[in-house]
Amino acid sequence: MAERKGNLMTMREDIRVVDATIRDGGLCNDFHFTDEFVRELYKTNVQSGVDYMEFGYKASKRLFDVNDYGKWKFCDEESIRSIVGENVSDMKLCVMADVGRTDFRQDFLPKKDSVIDLVRVACYIHQIPAALEMIEYLHELGYETSCNIMAISQASTEQIDAALEMLIQSNVDIIYLVDSFGTMYPENAGKLAQKYLAYAEKGNKKVGVHCHNNQALAFANTIECMSYGVSYVDATAMGMGRGAGNCQMENMLGFLKNPKYNLYSLLRFIEHYMLPLKASGVQWGYDLQYLFTGLLNQHPRAAIAFTKEHRTDYVNFYKQLLED
Repeated sequence: MAERKGNLMTMREDIRVVDATIRDGGLCNDFHFTDEFVRELYKTNVQSGVDYMEFGYKASKRLFDVNDYGKWKFCDEESIRSIVGENVSDMKLCVMADVGRTDFRQDFLPKKDSVIDLVRVACYIHQIPAALEMIEYLHELGYETSCNIMAISQASTEQIDAALEMLIQSNVDIIYLVDSFGTMYPENAGKLAQKYLAYAEKGNKKVGVHCHNNQALAFANTIECMSYGVSYVDATAMGMGRGAGNCQMENMLGFLKNPKYNLYSLLRFIEHYMLPLKASGVQWGYDLQYLFTGLLNQHPRAAIAFTKEHRTDYVNFYKQLLED
């Protein structure tokens, strides 16, 4: 049994908080955030002591029509600079690049010409070779990199071991445990975190965690993984994210003992920006339909459709999922 790192009273200098509100939250409104919203969130994160802010995706404009999405689906350099200037703050900036959905050889400048610090390469476990190609290219450009292996709850032990072995041989900086379907409990999330950490130690890598809230366990799973030594933790304002959403940033900042983290600025942002956003009709957060897909280790797409149709026939929906 691995020993826990620290306790509820101690402060860990290795923790890095990553705000994913615009990126994961953008999946709820097709990235149509106002510049004011994004700029105020940037200021809030700086004031709150957040370590990284993820601005969105670097999606291919060949695959996705720019007229269908807000600009944070694509994260052009000038779009980010219009918010942060030269980012004269201690907070670093990141974007996500999906394997197969990013023109990474065309759309990334050398790091010296970019305000982006970290590129988070997202893939499914069978896409690890393609992810490694991207990681090595981005490393050569000078970026920090992470590999976010999605839907890990559907991968076999053998697949996970093989993927982690390949990653620790690479130049990736951070390996992310991602509970895309919100199907994990603290016990199995913690055991998987220990596996990631054991591999990461051999390769001198860091480990991160990104949890979804289908079973109202995103925060619990995140801090369980942290307790064993996971140091990069994703969270979003009011848990905004696809479907049931993510670990809530307000929980995370309230939990951490490091005095650099401040909850008050975030609470002001929630009052002035998140509550109006939710009142405007943008939907996310725990609900029964997401619980069902989490329990059954299924992609939330059916639950998202259920939500958009304003259905409440939970019994029929649950039976339908069981039969699929």
